Amino acid sequence: MNNKEILVTGGAGYIGSHVVRQLGAAGESVVTLDNLSTGFEAAVTAGELVIGDTGDADLLERLFEEHAIDTVMHFAAHTIVPESVADPLKYYRNNAANSRTLLEACQRHGVSNFVFSSTAAVYGIPADGKASETSPTQPINPYGTSKLMTEWMLRDLAAAGGPSYVALRYFNVAGCEPSGTIGQSTPKATLLVKVACEAAVGKRPHISVFGTDYPTPDGTGLRDYIHVDDLASAHLDALTYLRAGGQPTTLNCGYGHGYSVREVLRAVEKAGGVTLKIVDEPRRAGDPPALIAVAERVRTELGWVPKYDDLDTIVSTALAWEKKIATKDPSAYWA
Repeated sequence: MNNKEILVTGGAGYIGSHVVRQLGAAGESVVTLDNLSTGFEAAVTAGELVIGDTGDADLLERLFEEHAIDTVMHFAAHTIVPESVADPLKYYRNNAANSRTLLEACQRHGVSNFVFSSTAAVYGIPADGKASETSPTQPINPYGTSKLMTEWMLRDLAAAGGPSYVALRYFNVAGCEPSGTIGQSTPKATLLVKVACEAAVGKRPHISVFGTDYPTPDGTGLRDYIHVDDLASAHLDALTYLRAGGQPTTLNCGYGHGYSVREVLRAVEKAGGVTLKIVDEPRRAGDPPALIAVAERVRTELGWVPKYDDLDTIVSTALAWEKKIATKDPSAYWA
């Protein structure tokens, strides 16, 4: 517990809302800034919600003047890879330029700690399918590049006396808060577990498998799926680390092992008691055969201990939320 306040940008979105919930449960004072373009007001379960844009310098100035903010957790971003290829400037504006505006405000107001939502997309396509924090950063799309640009800004600002930071490079985030309080209602979702659960409840007519001839055990892509609540807890561990004087660091967030697309679909079928209509499609350009985290450092440096490292748990929590949306359960929210 700390008497200072935490600004969470994008805290009404999928991952940010899970972090806000855990911060509130820990007794932290939270201010969420979100423009609600993809987030939901009802997803913010702790603290104050300010509706606005991270790139609004005047709004940021007012927030920092009105609140005793010593920590920023920055989630606000566009995250759809194909869209970033089609409209790169949208991603450089929202993800990189707006981050610069935010960092300028942090510098002016003496923010001590910064936790950044980064991505494994900064690695591009690792040769052996595994990525450690020391692997080359070779993003193959504007989304990954825009996140890497913010990492660079954080690194250089810290070296010039700015806030200390932890940049967390997420692998494949999935699942929903286990008690069903909040979940993933992202419009036009592209993440496999979410899409498969939508198919399981009848929202989608089928599920496409892009690439069935990869050099993997069943021919489909292998990915490191991490439960969103475990990922959220890594942010609280990062906050503890920074408050104890931790030096700037960049860490992978994954479990260190993967599941294939077909394994995920079988788990969804099992959880839902359904048979999915699966359509095999050609490979998509830029999809690596495998992308698995080398993720020991997040455990050793932050003391992170995941609780939900189990595919069935990940899928069952995601499906439970999807059923709430499909039945218009009043405790859920949807687009």
